[in-house]
Amino acid sequence: MTLALGAAALAADARTERRQLLALSSPALLVVALVVFVPVGWLFWLSFFDQTGATFANYQRLLDNVAYYKIFQTTFVLSAVVTLVTILLGYPLAYLLSQLSRRAALVGLALVLLPFWTSLLVRTYAWLVLLQRNGLINTLLIKLGLIDQPLGLVYNFTGAVIGMVHIMLPFLVLPLYASMKTIDPLLPRAAMSLGASPRAAFFTVFAPLTLPGLFAGSLLVFIYCLGFYIAPQVLGGGRVNMVAMKILENATTYFNWGAASALGVVLLAVTLAIFYLVGRFLPVGRLSAEER
Repeated sequence: MTLALGAAALAADARTERRQLLALSSPALLVVALVVFVPVGWLFWLSFFDQTGATFANYQRLLDNVAYYKIFQTTFVLSAVVTLVTILLGYPLAYLLSQLSRRAALVGLALVLLPFWTSLLVRTYAWLVLLQRNGLINTLLIKLGLIDQPLGLVYNFTGAVIGMVHIMLPFLVLPLYASMKTIDPLLPRAAMSLGASPRAAFFTVFAPLTLPGLFAGSLLVFIYCLGFYIAPQVLGGGRVNMVAMKILENATTYFNWGAASALGVVLLAVTLAIFYLVGRFLPVGRLSAEER
């Protein structure tokens, strides 16, 4: 009887504590609701309603127009390529930083974060100057005798990839570096003491433990790339059409807020579906628990 009363008292205290925490966090929740849910709700409203009432014309246009399929295809292909290139460049960089001393790693992280101190638009136009046919990169390659004619590095898919990779690289390196720093350095050494080669110790012990950070950084890069506008617009030269560019065109050129809102809703739905699939088939949370 005493145990039952004690358990009931503890449950009542837990409910009281939850109510108090909810009351304390209610102002922040209200701000989140106003900043996030109200604009998203307005977006849904514009996509389904016009002056005549409820309509599915905006979504029917997306289904009937083949150009929209190509735009979404370009958006996802470009985002996937940028994510892959970012992984190929960011993983070795994060590993190098994780093996340095604390002071050297801080200097390296400062250099990784250095682009954030410059405007995104400035960085994009800097790449435009570097990548053009008579730019620094093509001029240097010709002087070194590596190429005979200037390469087409800008106003195309390649230029958009280069600019976006430069922008997104820190978003992969930082979570990956944090994941690598949590790994006990004695684990690979223990594997090598048991007869594993350095390469085998890296791929069988160290690399699997970095998967949570790799998944988190890759997902962040991919989702962020889906909404890119400036880099593909400037470096793609109008030949690389992303969803964000079409949204702006519908809103500012054609003044069709319904079509722009429908594109935004579809892109949001796809993003949420990606989050769900990653959580469903790539259980990052469980991997993190196993790592700890």
